[in-house]
Amino acid sequence: MTTLILLRHGRSSANVSGVLAGRSPGVELDDTGRAQAEKLVGRLDGVPVSGIVCSPMLRCEQTVAPLAAAHELTPVSEPELAEVDYGSWTGSELKNLVKEPLWKVVQAHPSAAVFPDGEGLAGMQARAVAAVRRHGARIAAEHGPSAVWIACTHGDVIKAVLADALATHLDNFQRIVVDPGSISVVHYTETRPFVARVNDLGGDVAGLIPPKPKRRRKAAPRSSDAVVGGDTGA
Repeated sequence: MTTLILLRHGRSSANVSGVLAGRSPGVELDDTGRAQAEKLVGRLDGVPVSGIVCSPMLRCEQTVAPLAAAHELTPVSEPELAEVDYGSWTGSELKNLVKEPLWKVVQAHPSAAVFPDGEGLAGMQARAVAAVRRHGARIAAEHGPSAVWIACTHGDVIKAVLADALATHLDNFQRIVVDPGSISVVHYTETRPFVARVNDLGGDVAGLIPPKPKRRRKAAPRSSDAVVGGDTGA
């Protein structure tokens, strides 16, 4: 059911300052991030976006604003797609955090990592995956199984959702790269997801446009079967 475009917010002022912004208020896109947000409008032109769901963080709201205007949509704010609650690490410089014992746990065994006075990465994955599934079901009910929708959120959150879609343990999620302004794509079916793209910063998106249903036939849900021998391409 549905195709999900996972959009990481554009580059923010914190991304280039070496600070773990977390849920700090007022973190905005920088000039590069604003340009990335504007570029997304052209990249996704022609893709029938049925809905936009957004982390309540300002940098995500700013990223989806041009897209929402172009598609005449009102983004739905979703707290469960908010940035990780890094607790007392929030606002700290990364060069200092790498000296903390917890840093090695975050890198090698993230499923066991719980940030001081914050949340654990396993808990973050659970809330984010549940939110994606909930909104996906809602959009499928409203727009049909071929609907395409966008969730704009944060790097660690997207990596956690992708790890779930790939059926890989959260301890492997640090192997996934998700850059600011990138899109990753997951096709959800009744029995399993298919990860179609990861960290795409400029590829052709024609494959995201659902085929027109045949005359007098209701659009069929996406098959849960993989193509033997591999897909033939868009």
